[in-house]
Amino acid sequence: MTRLSIDIWSDVMCPWCLIGWGQLSHALAELEGEIEAEVRWRPFELNPDMPPEGEDQQAHLRRKYGRSEAEMRDTRERMRAIAREAGVSLDYAGEGEAPPAMMWNTFEAHKLLAWALDSEGPAKQVQLKLALFRAHFNERRRIGERPVLLDIAEECGLDRISAAAALDDEALAARVRAEERQALDMNITGVPAMVVEGRFLIPGAQQPETYVTALRRVAERSPS
Repeated sequence: MTRLSIDIWSDVMCPWCLIGWGQLSHALAELEGEIEAEVRWRPFELNPDMPPEGEDQQAHLRRKYGRSEAEMRDTRERMRAIAREAGVSLDYAGEGEAPPAMMWNTFEAHKLLAWALDSEGPAKQVQLKLALFRAHFNERRRIGERPVLLDIAEECGLDRISAAAALDDEALAARVRAEERQALDMNITGVPAMVVEGRFLIPGAQQPETYVTALRRVAERSPS
């Protein structure tokens, strides 16, 4: 058994990051008994200047990329199909009519994830990250708002008071900013970006077989 660390730079609003997680999960299942991975999520803000009130997703995509409604619809359907193949979902799963899809400022979500890693370890951080994905894509909760983030943390079994204190921690905020700069230093300009053993970069959401091949190659070079 070879143990590898995988640091994933990601944003909780990034559909390709959720897809990449699904593909990686398939790869790790295939490698069970051969490679054991410790996954840690690192911060990358797709829209660091997003205001606290957020922005309608369709308006945001039109403004940022100049896409037509037809182009956005085709892209959404393609991503949904790829997500289903990866074993994850981008579809609204709540009751009644879906609320508008929104884009949020995610800096506080990244602080919460960093705190979860520090205080509870990688497994709990993964649980929180997946809960944030679910809250954003499947439940359309307002993940840019602190009370909602604290609700999600509490639902994952994390202490609400400690989580609130973490969101007020300036040292933690500085560390998250430093990790965001680290991504730029490694020439990470898009996410997901997976860094294995701190050295080997796998960019983008890849097919499971690509992850299997890459992780086996790293394992061959690893002394552990």
